[in-house]
Amino acid sequence: MYKLPEELENKYEFVTLASMRAEQLQGGAVPRVTDPERKLTVIAQEEVATGQVTAWKREEAEPDTVGEEEEEE
Repeated sequence: MYKLPEELENKYEFVTLASMRAEQLQGGAVPRVTDPERKLTVIAQEEVATGQVTAWKREEAEPDTVGEEEEEE
């Protein structure tokens, strides 16, 4: 098992992120670690552990609409 990166709060977040990355790799994404002898799940874990893959937060991707109100006519 790899060391838990500081930006991840717990091991479940690590496993979930590695699982999502493994699915991307199985779907044809280019690995960021070059080792053709290793399984894609192990490559995904290493990418997460070394910080090459970071967690996506939904709040960060959505436009900031808080405080915007429609004008009444």
